[in-house]
Amino acid sequence: MFPKLKDVPAEFAVTPLKQKTWLLNGKLVEWKGPFQDVHSPVYVDAGKGLQPFNLGSYPLLSGEASLSALEAATKAYDLGKGEWPTMTVKDRIKHLQSFVKLMKEQRDEVVRWLMWEIGKNLADSRKEFDRTVDYIVDTIDAYKNLDRESSRLRKEGGIYAQIRRGPLGVVLCMGPYNYPLNETFTTLIPALLMGNAVIFKPAKLGVLMISPLLEAFRDSFPKGVINIIYGSGQETVGPLMGSGKIDVLAFIGSSTSANAIKKLHLKPNRLRSVLGLDAKNPGIVLPDADIDIAIEECVTGSLSFNGQRCTALKILFVHHKVVDDFIAKFCNKVGTLKAGMPWKEKVMLTPLPEPQKPAYLKALIDDAVAKGAKIMNPDGGKIEHSYVHPAVLYPVNSTMRIYHEEQFGPIIPIAAYHKISEPINYITESNFGQQVSIFGTDKDKIAELVDPLVNEVCRVNINSQCQRGPDVFPFNGRKDSAEGTLSVSDALRVFSIRTMVAMKDNDVNRDLLTQILEERKSNFLSTDFIL
Repeated sequence: MFPKLKDVPAEFAVTPLKQKTWLLNGKLVEWKGPFQDVHSPVYVDAGKGLQPFNLGSYPLLSGEASLSALEAATKAYDLGKGEWPTMTVKDRIKHLQSFVKLMKEQRDEVVRWLMWEIGKNLADSRKEFDRTVDYIVDTIDAYKNLDRESSRLRKEGGIYAQIRRGPLGVVLCMGPYNYPLNETFTTLIPALLMGNAVIFKPAKLGVLMISPLLEAFRDSFPKGVINIIYGSGQETVGPLMGSGKIDVLAFIGSSTSANAIKKLHLKPNRLRSVLGLDAKNPGIVLPDADIDIAIEECVTGSLSFNGQRCTALKILFVHHKVVDDFIAKFCNKVGTLKAGMPWKEKVMLTPLPEPQKPAYLKALIDDAVAKGAKIMNPDGGKIEHSYVHPAVLYPVNSTMRIYHEEQFGPIIPIAAYHKISEPINYITESNFGQQVSIFGTDKDKIAELVDPLVNEVCRVNINSQCQRGPDVFPFNGRKDSAEGTLSVSDALRVFSIRTMVAMKDNDVNRDLLTQILEERKSNFLSTDFIL
């Protein structure tokens, strides 16, 4: 499974990196304090047996250091009077375009770190980078459209008004380890584009991946507009939230962590939250389903990036009449998936980045087996250091932990059902409400399920796996799964607020308004149209 160090292809090898600097107020500042070692989930044999490859280290900033980042951000925003929040839309877009250009130059480097830090395969690492670039470009285009819609005056009830979207203030942006580039940038980029100042704290894993982009951030934005901090959340996030000066929390992770962070804020009514949280997305296979389509989508949906996606299918409900056939074909398909190092061609199953994850997954499997489930596929649940082979569990029931807990890993629990009310009740009683997948061919049954389910979850997928994209579609969730809607256009709105300038229609105000517009005295009061 794991290679000798000399056998790692040169084009995918990385040199250990000691990340000594962090981005503060437009400068890369060298850190003189403690550092956190980073080890890859990829084990290598350098002559002394298999060991996790040492990737380097990053700064463990203090609470005092994080507060200096807050000071820089608040100064850059300056209660809405700063250069960035008052800048024209056209000029802010130029800064983002400059960043994209510099970011593209680091593609190969970022892709290598994605593979080594979180074990994401080469194809998916490249896809994550390219998708992120596309997202930024699409967000810029959406911002242009939004501004065009706002570039005219309205007159209602004898009052002239111009309505635009304005920034909210200082944003604390924290992304997830499974998509440390893409998911993070889906909040970071719109927050910046709308004129906010940002403090960005990378996820606990996938930290060194940001290093190749530090200079691009520094060179593309005015000082203080983007500050990047490292370290433990308890040490850095606590003081930030406790200051009461964070206006927006953009967080993707667990609901438990989000709740704990929000409670630290001194002024909860001031805080706006944009959250992507837990999910336990079910797949429902109806008796009339096309089994081949269902197998293809369910295998990919449950095991892409080893099931480490919030949108992954995390439990499958299969009608009792077809469950035996489904499981046999499902296990056969899983058996064809290639396991190996992230850079290997067509590899789908790779080592897991969280050191404690194999033991956690084993505990879930042991609990299910002790309560009546069986491992249905060969080598299911077999552990080799950081690699856990997918385990298909059947039959699962409500007494088992895997029935309720979000495994976020390569375990596929399958439950047989007799009445459709069984999976529906599961969704209704669940704490989560992100997505569901339905597999079937009967139009009446599908339609009958769609109408109630759209009021339980935020996306119903028909004969396809759960997923986020395309990015122009809304991405959100009910219950404990999300707060706020993310998509190319929605994200611009959640990181801004509608503001307006209004005046009564009279001679004095008309003359005043005309002079401001013709002489371009204001960036807000403007009828300029961005092409």
